[in-house]
Amino acid sequence: MRITVFLSVLLLFACNMHMQTSPSDPHSFSNPQEVVIRHLSLNLNVDFNEKKLSGYAELTIENKTGTKELKLDSRNLQIEKAEADGKETRFHLSEPVSAFGSCLSVSITPQTKKVKVYYHTLPGAEALQWLNPEQTAGGIHPFLFTQSQAILARTWIPVQDSPGVRFTYDANITSPPSLMALMSAENDTTLHADGVYHFNMPQPVPSYLMALAVGDLRFHAYDHRCGVFAEPAMIDNAAYEFADMPAMIDSASLLYGDYRWGRYDVLVLPPSFPFGGMENPRLTFATPTVIAGDRSLTSLIAHELAHSWSGNLVTNATWNDFWLNEGFTTYFEMRIMEKIYGKPYADMLSKISLEELKHTIEDMGDTNPDTRLFLDLKGRNPDDGVTDIAYEKGRMFLTLLEQTVGRMRWDVFLKNYFNEYAFKSVTTAQFEKYLNDHLLTDDEKKKVIVAQWIYRPGLPDDCPEIVSDELLKAETAANDFVSGKEVNHETFKGWTTHHFLHYMRSLPEKLSLSQLYFLDKNLGFNAVQNAEIRCQWLQLCIKNDYRPAYGNLENFLTAVGRRKFVRPLYKQLAATPAGKEFALKVYETARPGYHSVTRKSIDEILGWEQTH
Repeated sequence: MRITVFLSVLLLFACNMHMQTSPSDPHSFSNPQEVVIRHLSLNLNVDFNEKKLSGYAELTIENKTGTKELKLDSRNLQIEKAEADGKETRFHLSEPVSAFGSCLSVSITPQTKKVKVYYHTLPGAEALQWLNPEQTAGGIHPFLFTQSQAILARTWIPVQDSPGVRFTYDANITSPPSLMALMSAENDTTLHADGVYHFNMPQPVPSYLMALAVGDLRFHAYDHRCGVFAEPAMIDNAAYEFADMPAMIDSASLLYGDYRWGRYDVLVLPPSFPFGGMENPRLTFATPTVIAGDRSLTSLIAHELAHSWSGNLVTNATWNDFWLNEGFTTYFEMRIMEKIYGKPYADMLSKISLEELKHTIEDMGDTNPDTRLFLDLKGRNPDDGVTDIAYEKGRMFLTLLEQTVGRMRWDVFLKNYFNEYAFKSVTTAQFEKYLNDHLLTDDEKKKVIVAQWIYRPGLPDDCPEIVSDELLKAETAANDFVSGKEVNHETFKGWTTHHFLHYMRSLPEKLSLSQLYFLDKNLGFNAVQNAEIRCQWLQLCIKNDYRPAYGNLENFLTAVGRRKFVRPLYKQLAATPAGKEFALKVYETARPGYHSVTRKSIDEILGWEQTH
C-alpha cells in the first residue's frame, strides 16, 4: 500500500514537472527523447447520436532510456483505463493548460512494448466537427470530419502530438452502415454494408496528419493512382474540376522524385471545412469553395499534392519551423502550375500572392517578430503562425535561391534534400546547414543573406519581383474604369479568376455607390458564385457600405466556413459600430456551423466571449 501511494505521488510529480512541455517541442507534453511511439493501432466506434468516438488506442513503443512513464498529449478525452503489455497500469492526467490540454502519464517498465489506452472523446473535442444533415450538400445524412493540424490530434487520440514524432498506424473504424469511413491511409472506395472499415498506413507519419471522415460519399477514379471522393450531389462537379490531378502527379514526380505514398485521392468536404485544403497523406481534404466550374482554383490541389514531398515526406520538426512545410510547398506548387499551364499563368498566380504577402506584412508591421520565417511560438497556439509569412515569404526566399544558383542546380539540390530527409522531421537549423554545405558557394553566401530571410522580420530588399503581363491588363482596365472611360465588355473576355481579383484589388478603396452599382450590374459581381471573386467583391462593398450586397454577404458568411474568406469580412465589419452589430447578428446564426478553428478566429475579432 505504501509503495502504491509512493508510485502515485511520483507519477503526479513527474507529470506536473513536465507542464513546461517537451524541451524539443514547446507544444507537446510528451517525452519522445526517452520513449517514443513507433506504431499506433486504433479501434474506434463513431456515434453520431452521442457525437463521440469511443474505443482504444494501442501504442507500440520503443523505450530508449529505460524510463518508467510514457507521457502523451490529451485534451478533452475521457480516459477510462490504461494497460501495459495487456495488464492494467496506473495513469494520471495533469491539470489542463489552455490550448495544450493535459499530460497523460502512463506507468510502464523498461521492458514494456505496448500501451493500450481506453477512452472516448468529449463534447468540445476541437478536431472533430459533427455536421447535421442540413449542413451537408445532400441534406439527408450527417457527416464527421477531423482537422488535426496543428495540435488537435490530441483531442481525438491520446498520442505524442508533435510533428517531430512519426509512426505507422492501422485502424478499425465502425460507422453507421449507410455511411462510408475514410482515413489518411489505404482506403476502400466502396460502401461496407456492416459499417466496419480497416485502414493501414505503412509509412510513418506525424500525428497532425491523422485524419478521419465519415459521410455519404461517392468515388470517381481518374486512373489507377488517383481519384476524388465527394457527396453524391457534388461528385460530378468535383470530378470535372480536378481532372488534371494525374498530370499534376506526373509533373511533380518529374521535378523532385517519385510519389511515395501509393495513391493520391482528394475528399471534397462540406463548406464548414476551415481551410482550403489539408494534406493528409493519400487523402487530401479540400474545401468545396475551389470548385469554380472552370478549374481556375485548382492550384490548391497542386499545393496539397506538393505536400507529399514537403511536409508529409520531410516534416517541420516543430511548429516554429512551420515555414519548412509551407514555404517549400508553395514554391513547389508554382512549379507544378508552371509545368502544366505555362509560365504566364504561374506568374499571374505568383504576382497575386506576392502582393497579398506585402499587404500582410504592412498590416502586421514590418518589425513584427511574427513576420520572421523561424518563429517563436512558445506558450502560444501554433495556429498563430498560420499566415502568409510561412507560405509566401518562404516561397520568395526559395525563389531567390533558385535565381541565384540557377534552376538546374537548385532542382538537383531540392531533390537530394527530399531524399536525404525522407520520412524524417527537420529543424530550420538543419536545413540552413544543409543549404550551406550542399548548395551555396562562398560568393553566393554573400549574395543571399540567409539569416536575414529566416531570422529577421519584414521582407528583405532582395525579394524577387514578379511581372505578369496578364495582370497588367487587369490594372489597365481598373484604371480606365476609375478615370471614367467607357467600359468595353470585350476587355473581360477570356479572363480568369485571377484577372478579376487583380482588377478589384487595383481599384481604389473608396468608390462611389454609382461605381459599385455599375460593377454590380455590368460585371455581375454580386451574383457570382466563385468564392474568391465573391469574397473580394464583398470586401469592397463593406468598405463602401454598399447595402445591396449585404444580403449576399449574409448568405456567404452563413454558408461558408473557410477561415480565409470569413475572417477578413468579419474584420472589416467589426471596424465600425454598425458593421459590428450586423456581424454579431450574422455570426450568431453562422457560428454553430463553423469549425472550432474558424470560431476561435472570429470570436477574437468580434469579442464574442465578452458579449455572450
